[in-house]
Amino acid sequence: MRSTWMLLLLLPLFTLAQNKKITLDDIYKKGTFRAEAVRGFAPPADSLFDPKDVKDETGKALDTRDFEASADKKRILFFNGREPIYRRSSKSNAYLYDAATKKTVRLSEGKVLHPSFSPDGSKVAYVFDNNLYLYDIASGKTTAVTIDGKWNHIINGNADWVYEEEFSFSQAYQWSPAGSYIAYYKFDESGVKEFNMTMYDNSYNKDYRYKYPKAGEANSKVSIHVYNVANGQQVPAHFEQGDIYIPRIKWTQNDSKLVVYWMNRQQNNLKLLLTDAATGTATPLYEETNKYYVDINDDWWFLKDGKAFLFGSEKDGYYQLYRYSLDGKQKVQLTKGKYDIADVSGVDEKARLVYFTAAYPTPMDRNLFVTDFDGKKTTQLTNGTGWHRVELNADFTQFYDYYSNINTPQTATLYDLKKSGSSVTAVKNKVAGENTQLKSVLADYAMGKAEFIRVPNSKGDTLNGWMLKPADFDPAKKYPVLFCNYGGPGSQQVANRFGAASMWHQMLAQNGVIVVSVDNTGTGFRGEEFKKKTYLKLGQLEIEDQIDAAKYLAKQSYIDGNRIGHWGWSFGGFMSSLAITKGADVFKAAVAVAPVTDWRFYDNIYTERFMRTPQENPKGYQETAPVNFTDRIKGKYLIIHGTADDNVHFQNAAQMITALVKSNIDFESAYYPNKNHGISGGVDNTSYHLWSKMTNWIYQNLRDNPAPVGGAAGTQADKKAF
Repeated sequence: MRSTWMLLLLLPLFTLAQNKKITLDDIYKKGTFRAEAVRGFAPPADSLFDPKDVKDETGKALDTRDFEASADKKRILFFNGREPIYRRSSKSNAYLYDAATKKTVRLSEGKVLHPSFSPDGSKVAYVFDNNLYLYDIASGKTTAVTIDGKWNHIINGNADWVYEEEFSFSQAYQWSPAGSYIAYYKFDESGVKEFNMTMYDNSYNKDYRYKYPKAGEANSKVSIHVYNVANGQQVPAHFEQGDIYIPRIKWTQNDSKLVVYWMNRQQNNLKLLLTDAATGTATPLYEETNKYYVDINDDWWFLKDGKAFLFGSEKDGYYQLYRYSLDGKQKVQLTKGKYDIADVSGVDEKARLVYFTAAYPTPMDRNLFVTDFDGKKTTQLTNGTGWHRVELNADFTQFYDYYSNINTPQTATLYDLKKSGSSVTAVKNKVAGENTQLKSVLADYAMGKAEFIRVPNSKGDTLNGWMLKPADFDPAKKYPVLFCNYGGPGSQQVANRFGAASMWHQMLAQNGVIVVSVDNTGTGFRGEEFKKKTYLKLGQLEIEDQIDAAKYLAKQSYIDGNRIGHWGWSFGGFMSSLAITKGADVFKAAVAVAPVTDWRFYDNIYTERFMRTPQENPKGYQETAPVNFTDRIKGKYLIIHGTADDNVHFQNAAQMITALVKSNIDFESAYYPNKNHGISGGVDNTSYHLWSKMTNWIYQNLRDNPAPVGGAAGTQADKKAF
């Protein structure tokens, strides 16, 4: 009896514990919902060196957290004072450490980019002041591979801004397999127009200028050069010149054979050129054309047998894998599923197997498969719905499966791979981590359950989405809705993984806002046609889908159709700006962070891939630019931008505001000085301030109760009106 009474007395405490409210402090300051980290197969740092032995030339201890080891683990590069440049580039003080002698040498007096060991670990290449250098470890001699590098004119061994952003690489040189050669890019930027940004750092500020080719404008002239490490001679790679791109270079397993990837400016014709390292002469290896465009990625493997290569392509209507012989006589499609392959996890050349994850059984899921090099047998190794992210070990005998679903944190499980003939099976070895602490923390909070929804559009398609309702959802009430949308080409937000519905989304739901995300036409993992329907009209079908989804939800009994808002960042901010303009009849409020407001202001590689040039497609640009439709706005609009955004320029916000003023439209704005596209910062409170600003604005414009939030009691910054 006593235990029963005690239970009754404690019941309110249990209930209270399970109904804790998420705060912005929890998310952006305290790390309350930090997930458990599970180390995969990477060796721990302490097995390579003892941190106390690593010192600079003056005897001062170096920071050893950021490093790269040579293939034989005998030497290590340590990077100190890393300074970010753009999205994928950074420079740092680089120190070369010998594990045997415990001696350290600094590579250069200044900060360098992309230091990397030669395959045999005897040399280090790096980029400094737009030139490529080679350091010989035995002699201590540094050789300048190039000498013509100059800021905003010539770049050697490092990508220019637009290649880094849109072709997804910054290090623009590669060692050959045996280290006999270095192939590198040379970018002649002299004909590219400069863009300038003001950096607010002193009484007179600073003008930062860099080369940024906008839609329809001139690109860098790109050449590829092959440097002979032994004799210092170099030759240019031969390929068709003109207004073209070289989105990749890759060495085959032959130390003297380089593959140069050539692409026309419209990006619908890709050619692979097999190039001789000694002469630069080339022969055609592969060609692909597409009525829309060809996506470029790193899914290319030149096999050790020297006879074939593997690659991915959408030419079958879905992204699938292929094996072609180098002589062009054998062409095999390895996978033939009616789903897109999402990631290639590993290529086991010895067993002639390819491991990959696919968007299966639905586009929102990921499962691991394996197929043989002849495409005769494909086996599914993980099962069910949810998200399987995998990491294989070097000899393909084990893999870690990092599994989650939209409502359940990640569990890491180690599996053994058993092979018998052409059969491969996965056998559970152990559970390596279950996020026990995070699950315990989440149990104390009133967490809503995200559910997947299917939304019809006006074109006859069905769109994938998820909806997050408050934990105490009452179907008799009417709730405001916030659409959280990105929607760009090939992207995906509606995914069956933990984090797709974030803690910020959960906080909004706890405060009475239903959060919805709908992947519109043009998003990925539903086949090529669904993704590329938006060609030449980027933004048109996408926003029509968001409007259709809002109209559909407004008909639901528990939705307040007069309080539907839209939030997005970058392409999502572009979508939010279209939502409040073209969707003015259904969207009552919109928050646009770092939005593109006219595609003429964005870079040419990305924009022209989907729109061609403004000269070729003036109507497409005109009809998809939010700046042209500000007079339609009826609801509330908040625009936010970083003034040092090198990607989506602050110019976009300035031009949007110019149009808003001309249309006599009231709006709100927030600008973050010297912040780039990510608008982040912990020490200077930027992240917390930004998310506080957005959250409070959403509450004030969508909820019945507009009271601001923040920490436990809010802050003056939370309450300040911009």
